[in-house]
Amino acid sequence: MRKLLNTLYITTENAFLSLEGETVCVEINRRKVGQFPLHTLESIVCFTYNGATPAFMGVCAAKGINLAFYSPFGRFLCRVSGASQGNVLLRKAQYRISDRPEQSCLIARNFILGKVFNCRWSVDRTLRDHALRVDQEKCQKAIRYLSNALEKIKQEENLDSLRGLEGECASVYFGIFNELILNQKEDFSFNGRNKRPPLDRINAMLSFGYSLLANDCAGTLEGAGLDSYVGFLHRDRPGRRSLALDLMEEMRAPLVDRFVLTMVNNRQIKKEHFQISESGAVEFTEDGKKKFIAAWQERKREQMTHPYLQEKICWGLVPHVQAMLLARHLRGDIDGYPPFLWK
Repeated sequence: MRKLLNTLYITTENAFLSLEGETVCVEINRRKVGQFPLHTLESIVCFTYNGATPAFMGVCAAKGINLAFYSPFGRFLCRVSGASQGNVLLRKAQYRISDRPEQSCLIARNFILGKVFNCRWSVDRTLRDHALRVDQEKCQKAIRYLSNALEKIKQEENLDSLRGLEGECASVYFGIFNELILNQKEDFSFNGRNKRPPLDRINAMLSFGYSLLANDCAGTLEGAGLDSYVGFLHRDRPGRRSLALDLMEEMRAPLVDRFVLTMVNNRQIKKEHFQISESGAVEFTEDGKKKFIAAWQERKREQMTHPYLQEKICWGLVPHVQAMLLARHLRGDIDGYPPFLWK
């Protein structure tokens, strides 16, 4: 099983990265503020515009360290990668299936099956554990809708219809998401999903968490020998990591949504960790971003039993396992792609 190494997050806007021996050196205003050995790192995520030296980026590509750049507010900018990894036959199989909508749908519906199953599980868990603190009728209605949709998704053979089902389920799920917020409701109320920019604190947390998850998925797909830009549900678009967006669908609820709810409900994060720009966009403060990332790293190290492999792994390894299972399916080693169905 792959070892979960560290991810280094650079959150200071004016930080600059350079290579010093076998270490990454972090400078702010030409003053060294940190130094980390490269052999301990699996990926580096930078929320800064200043960038890094070409020598450092080259070493990251050669060593297979995933290096991604985001704006200070979490918008993906670019990712540095070296020579393509993996079996060329695997990628050719990926491209062939991606070019055939009917075959793409067979894989895409398992991504969506996992997503809707896990959304239903998230609502059901809150209803089970906190029945007296939520609108039970509203939650049960959403659970019934999502359960019925699962049967339709299993039979769907058209990509456009599958996207329609996914959109309807997302609308129902986020329609009752506010019920899952049990504490700090006045400061963290949720009235629907919005992004680019997020207009409330919950949406700011969700968008930031989804960006981190998408980066993890892109790196794991490349490590498994797949092309993260060629998807099955999300079609080709220049600069979009379509397969990473596909893979993360089933992990949104258990990895990001539950994490956000835990931070708010346990009062690990508060309204003071956010700021509102002149445009109305809600953004993390520097301290809030660090707090979120530190807790995210801890979450990724927690143990769980993978529902398909029935092995104990860290949560942070779930994208690696799912990327491996997808590669096995495309190679013909297993009959279908097994979605991540968390219970």
